[in-house]
Amino acid sequence: MARSTVRTPNLAFDPVREDSVADPLTSGATPYERYARLDVLHTLQQPRSTVDAELSFIVTTQVMELLFDLLRHEWTLAQQALRADDLPGAVAALRRGANAQDVLNSSWDLLATLTPVEFSAFRPMLGEASGFQSSAYLLLEFLLGNKSERLLAMYQGSPETHRELSRALAAPALYDDVLALLARRGLAAAPTPGPERYAPSPAVEAAWHAVYTDPAHAELVVLAETLLDTAERVTRWRQRHYASVKRSMGAKTGSGGSSGLSWLKAAAEQDVFPELWSVRGEL
Repeated sequence: MARSTVRTPNLAFDPVREDSVADPLTSGATPYERYARLDVLHTLQQPRSTVDAELSFIVTTQVMELLFDLLRHEWTLAQQALRADDLPGAVAALRRGANAQDVLNSSWDLLATLTPVEFSAFRPMLGEASGFQSSAYLLLEFLLGNKSERLLAMYQGSPETHRELSRALAAPALYDDVLALLARRGLAAAPTPGPERYAPSPAVEAAWHAVYTDPAHAELVVLAETLLDTAERVTRWRQRHYASVKRSMGAKTGSGGSSGLSWLKAAAEQDVFPELWSVRGEL
């Protein structure tokens, strides 16, 4: 699932005259085909083997990548709303993101019946390609506060992607913006965003305890529960990923040289927004 973060420029589209598109590649297409860029979309599925299951693998991978971008869009909107103290806006963006997460998690169903024999038959075609190389997914992990500077090394050959990931590594994660909002409400110390992985804090847990036990913070409880909806879906994604890999290839080394199954299992056991989980034992 290696990808480029270079975005296709918008076409010169005139909303008054629907057939005004400055792109000769789509000049004969219908308005729907032009709008969705179907001329490009339906040329991107190129199996390299004669194994029937490879097409499903490619389509599923591409769908997941598009949903990664959508989820990043919604989480970024949530961050912007949090910075503006717009809690309804943040909650709305997170809920839209949760819908995208549900579709993402269901995408694993397309690969659920991929047998080890089928996967092994076209796996050599992947070469050194691996889902661990997805920059779109890594951006999501950074947004969740699961940061690691060493992972940028694999993008040295793609300067634009490397720069984008470096910016995300240094920028506030989604949870950083949540905690900054709590700090503005006098509930917790504001974090110092940086390139390190987020570490749980007793002070943050105490802040969430205050949120849940003081009726004056009812709107923050809504935010907390919506964040938990997001976190739970991230865990489901990781669990489905782990189960899918375990079913299709067992404990073999990943195609990109990763530890594969053991890494996925460890990731599935890692809580997102940890104090929102730990505080529940104190309520």
